[in-house]
Amino acid sequence: MEILWVLMALVMLSFVLLPFLRRRRGMIEQVPAGHPDAADPANYGFVREEELDIRMPGPDQDLLDVLDVVQRTQDYRAAQQLLAGTETEGEVRWQRVQAFAGAAALELQQRPGGVSDTPGGQWLRVWRTEAPKDAGGAAVHAEFLVQQAWRTSTPGTDDFRIIMEEAKDACGQAALLAPGDPIPYIVELSVARGLNYSQAEFEQLWLKILDRAPAHMGAHLAALHYWCEKWHGSRETAMTFAEAAAARAPQGSLLAAMPLFAVFEHLPEVNLVSGFYQSEVVKKAIHGALFAVHAARSDDPMLAHVRHLLVFFLVRAERWSEAMNQLIHVDGHVGALPWTLSPDPAAEFAVYRALAVAGYEANGGSPATLPH
Repeated sequence: MEILWVLMALVMLSFVLLPFLRRRRGMIEQVPAGHPDAADPANYGFVREEELDIRMPGPDQDLLDVLDVVQRTQDYRAAQQLLAGTETEGEVRWQRVQAFAGAAALELQQRPGGVSDTPGGQWLRVWRTEAPKDAGGAAVHAEFLVQQAWRTSTPGTDDFRIIMEEAKDACGQAALLAPGDPIPYIVELSVARGLNYSQAEFEQLWLKILDRAPAHMGAHLAALHYWCEKWHGSRETAMTFAEAAAARAPQGSLLAAMPLFAVFEHLPEVNLVSGFYQSEVVKKAIHGALFAVHAARSDDPMLAHVRHLLVFFLVRAERWSEAMNQLIHVDGHVGALPWTLSPDPAAEFAVYRALAVAGYEANGGSPATLPH
């Protein structure tokens, strides 16, 4: 079942999520009204806690199948084929690149190798050696180096800088192999944060992404982390970036949900009084995210990410019915913010789900009244 831990790496690192780990404090210090033990989520057909899938925010069976083959056989060709058949500009390709890079990084961590032991992730090295002109392999390698830097070294140290410089070079090589592919530049957004790019350097990189995929939400989330770093900008700067992205979002784009991610990123910096989640700033961000969810395609790969974050905010705001409406769409998969910030994502999700059920029933709701 090694694949379970492989995809934990994916969900922890998706959209370069590591900066969010510093915001873990303050997420569960308040409990909304209504006792979760008074209601049974199973009455709504929700999955039992021990059966919740912590690997991904939603299903991608093709990815799971290929990862299983790659890990079992140590043959990269199934991964190469999957990426080659995945739309270049879309969110799915970015998520799959992260998944393969995370798989290789975790394998290397588990099996660093030795005199008589082959290091984990060898299939990625073979991929780069046997297919040096393959754009997919180059992108995975660049993301692998980024993940290695954040996993194995401390920002600001020589080791961290050396790995990040190598990742920067790998991004450049990947970009040359696929000039129209935004992913090498999206990977470099993490390098920009790690190497402390100047604002001018960052904006030059950001324009390259906008030229290739102006509505790419994964890219916008990665860029948000740059603006959220204390040495680059304040909470207001990050919110300005998020609101600008939402304002120019095309019809059906989930970019309208960006302000909600910006609010979440800065939760420890605000006053967490009981009324905060009913405040205008949060109401506005929730409204934007709900609008985005309503307008998005049902198969948008980022939809589950937005729904999961909505569950968190709607429960905190005691908007029980709306929280339940999101839960019926995402229940079963919990590999997304904010649950992945917990050592036990399934348990974290189950707490909020139980609170939503309890609050819903305390206000007259029942399984019969919940639309599906």
